[in-house]
Amino acid sequence: MISEVLGGIAGLPTLPSEAEDILTISSRERHKWVKDGRLKSIGTRTVKLRGRAKAVTFHVFDPRQIEAVLDGDLPAIWREQDAQALAETRRRAAGKAAQTRASKPRGKAGGTRKAREDAPRSQLDGWDVFEAQGLLR
Repeated sequence: MISEVLGGIAGLPTLPSEAEDILTISSRERHKWVKDGRLKSIGTRTVKLRGRAKAVTFHVFDPRQIEAVLDGDLPAIWREQDAQALAETRRRAAGKAAQTRASKPRGKAGGTRKAREDAPRSQLDGWDVFEAQGLLR
């Protein structure tokens, strides 16, 4: 009887926290990969926990699929793909921001060095002495 029960354990669905521990992934990665379809869910379970007003629904996973993901070292490959996609997104965003900055008209004259040099000098006494000594740059 015990061997029958232990034999049936292998067929039980894997809970999300168990899948995270087995694959050594974060919950953020698990959520992202389930949403992307890389980590396949075999369904959801809803439980009402004691002390909570609402029921909690979560995805469960097939243990054989978790084992296949672990054997293929897919989390490392997926992390690398995510890092490449993130780098590409950042590169595209930086290019777009640079293009936006380049297309904007120049604002007030106080921002650039040339504009400051072209600005009229103050008429206070003694400033020309400082300027002659090179102290005003």
